[in-house]
Amino acid sequence: MSEIQVASRYAKSIIDLSVEQNALELVKKDIELFLGTCRANPALQAILKNPIISLEKKANILDGLFGDKLHKMILSFFHIVIRKGRSEILYATAKEFINQYNIIKNVVKATVTSASPLSKENLAQIEEVVKNATKGEVILSAQVDPDLIGGFILKVGDKQFDTSLSSKLNKLKKEFELN
Repeated sequence: MSEIQVASRYAKSIIDLSVEQNALELVKKDIELFLGTCRANPALQAILKNPIISLEKKANILDGLFGDKLHKMILSFFHIVIRKGRSEILYATAKEFINQYNIIKNVVKATVTSASPLSKENLAQIEEVVKNATKGEVILSAQVDPDLIGGFILKVGDKQFDTSLSSKLNKLKKEFELN
């Protein structure tokens, strides 16, 4: 079974248990803390994936980092996964938990990439359009790519809307090459 499938099943179990215990929001914050710590410290991810490091040492490291910061259920889950020798999937499980949480709560992630920084008004307009189209809460991130020349690229889930000048110029160039 692939790592994503296992992570998805574990994440679903965590969500089900946290809903049952009325602790979904608390658990989400804890999972975000774990993910943030892993992203800031690639060494932690390396330790969790390293088969040479003992299971006890991995559990002690997580206890030392998160012992008094995480919900008991999450710490117990970490210990169970480590004891089963599957610590390498903790990070993927945490990411999958956030994905499943976003689906449950109808949270949509969108990214807008533009040639120059967009104003707050432009970002608010884009966020409103995405919100109306998806009927969900929108988390919008903005990026700048001067190679776009003008316009923007909006990615919402697996959809992409490209209004950039560079892509229009590339299409025009391909048309001329065909003729």
